[in-house]
Amino acid sequence: MKFRSDPSAIRGSIAPAITPFTSDGAVDHDSLRALIRFQLESGSHGISLGGSTGEPSSQSVSERIAGMRTAVEEIGDRVPFLPGTGSHKLDETLELTAAAAELGADAALVITPYYARPTQEGLYQWYATVAREFPDLPIVAYNVPSRTAVDIAPETVKRLFTDFENFVGVKETTKDFEHFSRVLHACGRSLVVWSGIELLCLPLLALGGAGFVSAVANLAPGAVARMYELWEAGDFGGARDLHYRLHPLVDLLFVETNPAPAKWVLHQQGRIASSHVRPPLASPTDAGLSKIRALLREGGDLTQQIGDAQ
Repeated sequence: MKFRSDPSAIRGSIAPAITPFTSDGAVDHDSLRALIRFQLESGSHGISLGGSTGEPSSQSVSERIAGMRTAVEEIGDRVPFLPGTGSHKLDETLELTAAAAELGADAALVITPYYARPTQEGLYQWYATVAREFPDLPIVAYNVPSRTAVDIAPETVKRLFTDFENFVGVKETTKDFEHFSRVLHACGRSLVVWSGIELLCLPLLALGGAGFVSAVANLAPGAVARMYELWEAGDFGGARDLHYRLHPLVDLLFVETNPAPAKWVLHQQGRIASSHVRPPLASPTDAGLSKIRALLREGGDLTQQIGDAQ
């Protein structure tokens, strides 16, 4: 929990790891450890687990906690760890967040409750409950309206940021780029904002964002981390070059529902033992695989690079 006391230091490329499963559908902790080692060796600035890319809604609470434990054991204090601890149920969210706090997570990434479509007051009360329950744990809202059918408004973020010292940031996974700007304008630059939209990761830095939680880091962690580092070093041209070079891999991720395409690639590369996804997701179709292979030919060189992506 080395970074828990200073969440503003959690910056750069926070890799949202997939959850590997065995071919019969069990959580594959050996592959998860290997993936986290790959991320650390490749220069990722932090690790997340249990966001949308990690298939949390298909796992039990105990499975998610076991995954967090494996991640913490592998990461140690080398980089920040921000597990996803949200659910559509408040009791599960509190149980998962309590486990994250006990295991030593640096912050908790709490998704807006899905399916119910709460009002802004409902969202405020939800996050207020979590923040009050864990006053010593930084809480980060995870806004992903394409999956939850609700969008946390900038005014609600400001209200939470004002009322709770441990409500420190938001992961914005919306293609409405005005929303990013309005959140930062409402709250000020001390709010920590990450992009969860791959092609908005670099643009967010120009607005004062802290970095990104980009699924493409599962395939090209070195390149994604390097893009942030180049921007911070003032090499804006180099950062833009990497942004555009990553386009084919971004498109690959979403040929079919994420994370099925990424899992297929990682399995082909020998990084995980199986490409299994849990229902209702399905492995890529033949038509999807044709597109994935073509995009991999175009951008796959970045998946082989560790550390300094040139």
